[in-house]
Amino acid sequence: MAIDDLLDEHEQSERVRNWLKNNGAGLVGGVALGLAVIFGWQWWQKHQLQQADQANQNYQAALDSLSTGDVKKAQAEVAKLKGGDAYMDLAALQLAKAQVEADQAGAAIVTLRGIKADPSLKPLVDLRLARLLLDTGKPDEALKVLGDAAGSAALEARGDALLASGKRDQARDSYLKALTSMDVAAPQRRLVELKLTDAGGTPPKPAKPI
Repeated sequence: MAIDDLLDEHEQSERVRNWLKNNGAGLVGGVALGLAVIFGWQWWQKHQLQQADQANQNYQAALDSLSTGDVKKAQAEVAKLKGGDAYMDLAALQLAKAQVEADQAGAAIVTLRGIKADPSLKPLVDLRLARLLLDTGKPDEALKVLGDAAGSAALEARGDALLASGKRDQARDSYLKALTSMDVAAPQRRLVELKLTDAGGTPPKPAKPI
């Protein structure tokens, strides 16, 4: 091998050693950080799976308690679930229903108020809570819960609450809006028409098919 080649190899080796000397700590730190990210991600996934499995067990335990009529035990199982979780929302709805059937309206109201439902489930929770508040003689609170909800069921409930508050004109308007947003063949339509008539209004005639 030529002397020039040996010098080149020696020079390259020195450059590598110098680079490692200057950057070795950063290189080791980068590798350590990468490994930490990988292991951290794996731990997080495992933790999430464990939480989901535990939530499923608690949810099933709550349903089992409700199926045997043990409302108190079901309430304890629901309390173990994480707020805002789908399992908690569904179990709490079932618990509130069981509480109403067990003449525990006050407890059912507390249960429904404690649900931190996502936007897809919130209208149902609010509607059930409003209905329960109305049934327990709290129409003003029911109106606050319903807010500006525009579904036919919510409009009907708002009409009921307004009528209970002595606001017949507003109740008629709410019933009428409920009818206009309701399908002609809806089973609930006839009842809303009767409510509108009772409030002094006139149900609209269904449009004739073209």
